Amino acid sequence: MTFILAFIPIALILILMVGLRWGAARAGGAGYLTALLIALTAFGAGPRLLAYAHAKATLLTVDVLMIIWAAFLLYRVADEAGAIDTIGRALPRLTADRGMQALVIGWAFASFLQGVGGFGVPVAVIAPILVGLGFTPLAAVVIPSLGHGWAVTFGSLGSSFQALMAATGFDWQVLAPPAATMLGISALAVGFLVAHAAGGWEAVRRLAGPSLILGVVMGLVQYFAASAGLWNIAAFLAGLAGLIVSIPLAQRYRGVRTEEGAFEARTLAIAMSGYAILVAITLGVQLIPAVRAFLGGLVVIQVEFPELATGLGFVTPAGAGRTIRLFSHAGAILTYASILAYLIYRRAGLYKPGAAGRIVDGTVRRVMSSSVSIASMVAMAVIMENAGMTDALARGLAEGMGSVYPLVAPWIGALGAFMTGSNTNSNVVFGALQLRTAQLLGLSAALILAAQTAGAALASVIAPTKVVVGASTAGMAGKEGDVLRKMLLYTGTLVLLVSVMTAAAIWIL
Repeated sequence: MTFILAFIPIALILILMVGLRWGAARAGGAGYLTALLIALTAFGAGPRLLAYAHAKATLLTVDVLMIIWAAFLLYRVADEAGAIDTIGRALPRLTADRGMQALVIGWAFASFLQGVGGFGVPVAVIAPILVGLGFTPLAAVVIPSLGHGWAVTFGSLGSSFQALMAATGFDWQVLAPPAATMLGISALAVGFLVAHAAGGWEAVRRLAGPSLILGVVMGLVQYFAASAGLWNIAAFLAGLAGLIVSIPLAQRYRGVRTEEGAFEARTLAIAMSGYAILVAITLGVQLIPAVRAFLGGLVVIQVEFPELATGLGFVTPAGAGRTIRLFSHAGAILTYASILAYLIYRRAGLYKPGAAGRIVDGTVRRVMSSSVSIASMVAMAVIMENAGMTDALARGLAEGMGSVYPLVAPWIGALGAFMTGSNTNSNVVFGALQLRTAQLLGLSAALILAAQTAGAALASVIAPTKVVVGASTAGMAGKEGDVLRKMLLYTGTLVLLVSVMTAAAIWIL
């Protein structure tokens, strides 16, 4: 009975979002209120416990939203200057080969855009480009959707990974290597699937070499960057490396050229300058101890919480909540980069009058809804954890799944991403659950959590909200079902790959 009661808030979100097509903000609010009521009436969570749970949730929410807001701000700064459009127009000049265009634009460039923006940006930007190059509208949506999924966890400048750390209390040193390994291996499969979506099995055979090379390069760059502490720019660096490597590859697979003419190097360099600044600032803060110590010590937000107990005897030990080092936080680094990038683009004359206002307005309008959904789902997850509801779910799963749980873990993450539309939300809702289940079964928590975020990343691209956005940009409004049907087999294959990797790693190790 406790398992069923604890599962009700999650089931409600699933029903509202998938069945009734509610948005994540409304569904998250309903899930939060339901969890609050059940915790209070069935799990013995008193007013004192709930008050502290809300305080903990506030810290976690601020921690995650600082990155989300600042990441999209940087994207808007570059987009308003025409930088994204400039990069997008330069890429098709590399090759006229349809399959190679899919790999370069729909995979490497999509991964780059996910690294710096996320929030549906890769498909929204790339689908119209592919349509203009002669791809069918369906292929134009499917290709970038597939192409950026592997980069979601460390994309959006690390917001999803930050959420996983916040929800579980694990540091990046523990979580980054296994997560980056699973996603890097998935990237190898993504290349072949993108080629298949572009030209069937003939394209897969013909472009096996470029697919393998790009996959290895991007997977390794993301792995080494994330494992070195640069997790907030790991997907960005991987996508950038993919774009660099794709230049000589595209020259070999040029196809029949229909457009000549060199793209002005200075224009492209200015467009990329905002992201070069981001890399420089991130490296400076992460790798120069004096800078990191100075910024990290300016303002530190940390709250100590007392031991909390429910009426049923579930105890949450005393300890500190999420520590936020305000001026060295990933969100702060993004803000510094946004300001400097704005100044460079303005000096280059790339802004029209009123650009600053449009940047701020566009940022607020785009992230407000997702911010509300994240806040409500974080509150729901923290209430469930402190009331013992997550523990009840974990015990039920441990007893029901047993030794096969490693095969199931990625699908739980995938379910969370599908129903909430976000890898971030999935990590918030299911991160603590996956951790507790792994602990009860005596499994590697790092591997199970890596499976959680990898499954969620790969499946986030088929969330109904993202499918709608992608279809609308390619002129497929009303045909979202066609996109979803096409994507299900591809996405299911990738999540199954993570499932097998997780089980093999745990059973071998």
